[in-house]
Amino acid sequence: MQMQVENLSRHFHLDAIQVVVGFKKDLIMERFPELTYIYNPFFDQTNTSKSLLMALRKNRGEDVLWLNGDVVFDHRLLEAIRPFIEVRTSFVAVNTSKVGEEEVKYTLSDQGTIKALSKEVEGGLGEAVGINFIAAEDLEVFISHLEACEDNDYFEKGLERSIEKDGVQIQALDISQFDCMEVDFKQDLDKANSMLRK
Repeated sequence: MQMQVENLSRHFHLDAIQVVVGFKKDLIMERFPELTYIYNPFFDQTNTSKSLLMALRKNRGEDVLWLNGDVVFDHRLLEAIRPFIEVRTSFVAVNTSKVGEEEVKYTLSDQGTIKALSKEVEGGLGEAVGINFIAAEDLEVFISHLEACEDNDYFEKGLERSIEKDGVQIQALDISQFDCMEVDFKQDLDKANSMLRK
């Protein structure tokens, strides 16, 4: 989390960073008292769709960049995605150099935008890395589909529903040239530490 805060504050104002907390919230809030927090009291009964929903409701009418809490990345990645943020293009950052079986994968439509996005995608073209952006014009539709998600759904289900039911255009933004990974297991932590040492 410290790395994320340091990276984000190089490119965005610290006051703009909001963190959805639940598990060990007191520890996190004491460690980073300068940040703004949104508390999900049902963190132990819900998945990412509902935590993200709580944050998006607080930011209606705004563009929102969000990151999964377990993503380790090169801060230069933020420079690469900034032009897309500035022109307000909704996107999911992806790595096309690998397609892990347990990762969130995607396919593209004939128009070149995301068609399917989940862990169950067949023939995935790459992996979603956990860094995403929703433009203000797409936000209300996305919120409505997150509201329709089951408590145990990942937020990607809300994106898929927005695409399928309302034709929201979401780009797959290739950031494969940058170091970026989610830390889910001990092997991931070892790999992330090795990546950072270089």
